[in-house]
Amino acid sequence: MKATATVKYVRITPRKLGLLADAVRGKPVQDAITYLTLSPRRRSAAVVVTAIKSAVANAEQKGIMDLDQLVISQILVNKGPTLKRFMPRAKGAGARILKYSSHLEVAVSEVAQKKKTKKVGA
Repeated sequence: MKATATVKYVRITPRKLGLLADAVRGKPVQDAITYLTLSPRRRSAAVVVTAIKSAVANAEQKGIMDLDQLVISQILVNKGPTLKRFMPRAKGAGARILKYSSHLEVAVSEVAQKKKTKKVGA
């Protein structure tokens, strides 16, 4: 089972969110939150932490997962709509300014318990 959470229309570029998403993909939830709270990219990290906590709350709401064993199984950053603005420049010209946004989707699932096997020596 997995639980997901989606945050849409975040006014942060997908490139900046993608760097943090790559850093926490596959990590246990507690390790990921600790990493993000200590990250120098505070504004971007706060959005990712919010999405992770929301996915954990959704997993808790389902009630069939062990919250201590949750791992970030999937984290996707997609491009959102772009706001197009203009800034006046010299000689009556206008410079185009693009303000990017992004969509973030986080999925958490339980890590499979590995069976301990005895090694038989020769």
